[in-house]
Amino acid sequence: MPEIPVMPEIKLTQLSHGSGCGCKIAPAMLQSILGEVKEKLPYANLLVGTETSDDAAVYRLNDQQAIIATTDFFMPIVDDPFDFGRIAATNALSDVYAMGGTPIMALAIVGMPVNKLPIETIRAILQGGESVCQAAGIPLAGGHSIDSTEPIYGLVAIGIVHPDRLKKNSEARAGDVLILGKGLGVGVLAQALKKGVLSAGGYAQLIANTTQLNAVGSALSGLGAVHALTDVTGFGLLGHLLEMCRGSGLAAELRFDHVPVLPAALPLARQGYGPGVIDRNLASYGHEVDFATHLESWQRRILADAQTSGGLLVAVAPDAADEVLACFHRAGFGQAAVIGAMRQGAPRVAVG
Repeated sequence: MPEIPVMPEIKLTQLSHGSGCGCKIAPAMLQSILGEVKEKLPYANLLVGTETSDDAAVYRLNDQQAIIATTDFFMPIVDDPFDFGRIAATNALSDVYAMGGTPIMALAIVGMPVNKLPIETIRAILQGGESVCQAAGIPLAGGHSIDSTEPIYGLVAIGIVHPDRLKKNSEARAGDVLILGKGLGVGVLAQALKKGVLSAGGYAQLIANTTQLNAVGSALSGLGAVHALTDVTGFGLLGHLLEMCRGSGLAAELRFDHVPVLPAALPLARQGYGPGVIDRNLASYGHEVDFATHLESWQRRILADAQTSGGLLVAVAPDAADEVLACFHRAGFGQAAVIGAMRQGAPRVAVG
């Protein structure tokens, strides 16, 4: 009998030029594309549009309900197709939670090089995304697919929130405490994986972090002391905090030694691992950040590391900080921590 040819192992991360939220267009270029001034659109019921670079669009349906709509998709951050689907879906749903909302439905966005990937691999990616939607208690109700040169997967996520409980990234107040829900270092771990130096334990941390749903955001919506909320993704902690500063007209202070970092990412970051998007991020907004002189290069870089499916960033009144931390810890976010505060001043970040 003739020998059956063996298909070579396909590594998803080798089929794309970028990975995860590191695929995002650099902040400075995005601002140039969209224009310097983002005017509020003339629709009275559009509660959140493009003005403050928030996580999702929000439209008021009535006095009790507002609809949240967002989309997020990217190229593979890991080689396992099921894990890739899980990560992409978790990341997309995070934008609903970051508005204080609850997801109700999702649609799949699928672009695959069908001449390069086996049907089984593509099916596993979709099954990974569907498993996350099931965990979130929502249907994956449809979607759209194309034949593309690079593998792309994500979701359109639809959610709902009471208009009075909507959490924006632009309503922080001076004196608010900043809390971060997940440790940094996803981009560092992802690059180490792509270079073949990530340990099994490091991979486990990467998957656990990126597939943990930020559903605690729905609970935080009921706390009036939570003034602003966003999630940390492709622009890094500094980039998304700067969006909060600009929207709120405030400055922020970070204590680096209080910022949680994934344990496996620490030694790799010290060795210089990290995606190229770190440099693009710092080139875009580094002039708006004041770093203490004692901070090392790797410490500055990890604050700009692109997080895929990263943690929620909360601005909360000081007397409610313990309550918010308790919410995170009950929900299984063991690294959640107070990392700084908002203060009066021009929009920029000081890191000490």
